[in-house]
Amino acid sequence: MILPNQFKISMVIKYEGVLYSIVHFQHIKPGKGGAFVRTKLKNLDSGAIIDKTLRPEEKVKQVFIEQKKMQYLYYDGKYHFMDEENFEEVELPAEKVEGIKDLLLENNSAILTFHDKEVLDIQLPNFIELEITEAEPSAKGDTAQRNYKKAKLETGATIQVPMFIGKGERVRIDTRNKKYLSRV
Repeated sequence: MILPNQFKISMVIKYEGVLYSIVHFQHIKPGKGGAFVRTKLKNLDSGAIIDKTLRPEEKVKQVFIEQKKMQYLYYDGKYHFMDEENFEEVELPAEKVEGIKDLLLENNSAILTFHDKEVLDIQLPNFIELEITEAEPSAKGDTAQRNYKKAKLETGATIQVPMFIGKGERVRIDTRNKKYLSRV
């Protein structure tokens, strides 16, 4: 058990039976009344961010999590990942990979966050390289940098790319916002 004055950003705690990651905290000592700690907590199940005010003497349980680099294998109704160190497999339902499933490519790596053998979160590397499988044609002279068109990636995701990018080209994508960065 820890006190709010021991909080750190990204620390995982269990508060009222729910796992939260600490996004922000601030110790406040008003001129009148007792001190308190104002926090922003991210619910690790739903992703919702809530504001909570805690008294300095209020204890919460610190939870230890484990992160593993795993390789995405395939999808057969569930998403299958393999631990790159001991080759153990993990099956995940579609709702666990909801935000990133259109960027998953077989044999690429991801970081899975575990607590008591349960997957809490999946993170892709910040940048990945994928091939364009479909792209709208561009007219000659219509290649100004500010003009964008839709293109479909080999994973099925659709993104906006500059007019000069065509089918078959490899591009670098920022996985945090699913935006085109550059040609490879």
